[in-house]
Amino acid sequence: MGATAGLALVGFVVLGYYWVKYSRLIDQKLRAGPFQSTSMIFSAPRAVNLGEAISPAEITAQLRSSGYGDSRSNRMGWFHVRPNSVEVFPGPDSFFDQEAGLIRLAGNRVSQIVSLRDNTERVQYLLEPELITNLSDRNREKRRLVRFPDLPKVLVDAVISAEDKRFFQHAGFDPLRVLKAAYVDVKVGWRREGASTLSMQLARGFWLDQQKTWSRKAAEVLITLQLEQRLSKEEIFEYYANMVDLGRRGSFAIHGFGQGAKVYFGKDVRQLTLPEAALLAGTIQRPSFTNPFRHPQRAMARRNLVLGLMRQNGLISEEQYQEAAATELQLAPGAMESSEAPFFVDLVHDELQAQFQDHDFQSETYRIYTTLDMNLQREAAEAVRVGLQEVDARVHRQRRFRREETPDVQVALIALDPQSGAVKALVGGRNYGVSQLNRALAKRQPGSSFKPFVYAAALNTALIEGRPPLTPATLLQDKPTTFWFDDKPYAPDNFKSEFHGTVTLRQALAKSLNVPTVSVAEMVGYGAVEDLAKQAGMNLSIQPTPAIALGAYEVTPLEIAGAYTVFANGGVLSKPNFVSLIRDDSGNVIYQRRPEHRQVLDPRVAYVMTNLMEEVLRSGTGVAVRGRGFVLPAAGKTGTSRDGWFAGFTSKLVCVVWVGFDDNRELNEEGAHSALPIWTEFMKRAHQFREYHSVSEFTPPDGVVSVEIDPATGGLATRACPNARTEVFLMGTQPLETCRLHGGGTRVASWEAPAGPPELVASAAPPAGAPQASSQRPPAARRGGSPAALSPPPAAGVPKEEKKRGFFRRLWGVFK
Repeated sequence: MGATAGLALVGFVVLGYYWVKYSRLIDQKLRAGPFQSTSMIFSAPRAVNLGEAISPAEITAQLRSSGYGDSRSNRMGWFHVRPNSVEVFPGPDSFFDQEAGLIRLAGNRVSQIVSLRDNTERVQYLLEPELITNLSDRNREKRRLVRFPDLPKVLVDAVISAEDKRFFQHAGFDPLRVLKAAYVDVKVGWRREGASTLSMQLARGFWLDQQKTWSRKAAEVLITLQLEQRLSKEEIFEYYANMVDLGRRGSFAIHGFGQGAKVYFGKDVRQLTLPEAALLAGTIQRPSFTNPFRHPQRAMARRNLVLGLMRQNGLISEEQYQEAAATELQLAPGAMESSEAPFFVDLVHDELQAQFQDHDFQSETYRIYTTLDMNLQREAAEAVRVGLQEVDARVHRQRRFRREETPDVQVALIALDPQSGAVKALVGGRNYGVSQLNRALAKRQPGSSFKPFVYAAALNTALIEGRPPLTPATLLQDKPTTFWFDDKPYAPDNFKSEFHGTVTLRQALAKSLNVPTVSVAEMVGYGAVEDLAKQAGMNLSIQPTPAIALGAYEVTPLEIAGAYTVFANGGVLSKPNFVSLIRDDSGNVIYQRRPEHRQVLDPRVAYVMTNLMEEVLRSGTGVAVRGRGFVLPAAGKTGTSRDGWFAGFTSKLVCVVWVGFDDNRELNEEGAHSALPIWTEFMKRAHQFREYHSVSEFTPPDGVVSVEIDPATGGLATRACPNARTEVFLMGTQPLETCRLHGGGTRVASWEAPAGPPELVASAAPPAGAPQASSQRPPAARRGGSPAALSPPPAAGVPKEEKKRGFFRRLWGVFK
């Protein structure tokens, strides 16, 4: 008896010891927060504009995806929907300074925007930035924390049906389930049936390892008992919902239903449908085996099993079951690339590590607000997916791959705001899950997409006093030529070894002719081209040799995108940037971006270059842009090296696309057939959004004139010139002599405004959205403004235009 009492006493002491031990562990974990704090990365705010076509449902969906709810206790913010309006109330965790707003709608169109702070009307209201992702912790785990009220009932019902149907009734253990599990295991002769409740799974996941031993099981029981005493059922389910393992996507481990909903379906957890909720619940048991991306049939079978359990438990009707079970598996296409922008997030993370070394963004909570436009990011991912299908088909047809497996063609796409340099969308590869190499930062030869900087250096000669200027009408020789540099020959070839004789500078750029381009670089000096490239933000490895003219020195797609802002932004370089604002967990601002700008080109040179690149899309190597249906005013340049490039812009967006192989082998596809289709697909999609829809024509600044010339001679066109066209010049560089190749009268440009009504003098532009037609013949001379840096030559020596003579007088003149 005494021995029994002694053993009992020892047992109570041991039990008490472990009870206290695990009690302290639980207290420590819950007090510090069960999940490691990591920084949150947000997109740019979404603007709602007066007159915009949008429904209340779209507004509330955007708010929900940004963390808003209909409860006033929501720290991010809340909203209230009325019959014809939506009231928005930012909370203490909001990006904004808590300015509430009223968005009134009429016929699904914004009719009025009112600030509820001072009751004044506005033309725009910014909605809360959307959470892109949490920075992954050091174990590369991804999770989006959710609250129990955020979880839809269908998800809660699906989880308890699949994992613990009496969760809300038992006290941590389910005796009936234990007995059933024991019976099944004995019957089949091996451990087949689990008996762990959600509470037990939570205890095991938070505090214990996964080794199946009796000691671990005993500890699991003690922790479960304490959890049931300390926490409500809703709190336990909330912790479980954020902890549960849902497999892997790429190199990341997916934890929690919030992250699972985003990764698998590209939506907020609150928007899950019945079949989607059942699929997530079915993934819990064997996440790798039922991964819907890798094993869709297994995932659907498990989903339908969960739906059957829900029907059996009376949680859904027979009709709901039949409809949900018949639903096709609909995963978000390129979900990670579009919804989480992983390549962009990696860039943000690198920038944080480089600039803020005193801050630990992986173990402390910061709110990092970025420049990313989620609408454009989704369209970029989809444009890449669609465009690569075409590129893959072309590459697969190449003879060299007929008897071997075709390697994956890779891609990079960068879209940014030319005025601010803010990166709006970025794709660094075709599949982040397969390869995390960010091709937006990979150094590659840009090929002909670099040529605009050669021609811009050429146009800069107009600003150098005493030097003959090069202009769009300058005549160049396109023929086999050997250039000598450092006593070494350099003999570039044209595409398909086709040569065109005498061409204008405009034609040389539009047709991407190599020999004239090297000739231009030689005339202006290779060093001048190098200086301009470096001023435009390209790397220091570029050297002043003949090869610079053809884009032989490696740059990154991101560098090219930043450099092209010089053309789209009136000569001003806008340095690409990713982060706009950082706040700590107390809301204090620790960083706010200031745009970095630098004047690189004279605005007149930038405009003339843009006009030349418009020609590329009108009649040159980029003409397929128009054939594919993108008709807004735009300019750009193809590029072909080992890879394919297309760089172009509108007044709203600069976009650069690179396509190639990771091992740097030849793509053997022109930029016009590889990168251009992806660029065009993205730009068509991007400019459907209101923020980018109102594209304007490129308008000349003061000091630019338009003159009608004959391309064959570069002189002023006469009435007899068969191919006369309008050309733009920096004022003072336009031709003064008429074309002497064709008869039929002469005309000479003067420094005075051209004769004729005022409407012919002003620079005209076609309607927005309409491509310029090369067949139109504008008036003989037009000005974009008064001269600036360039001074006109003296009036003396400028011949006056002859008066028109009759037939007999002209005939007599022949015999004189």
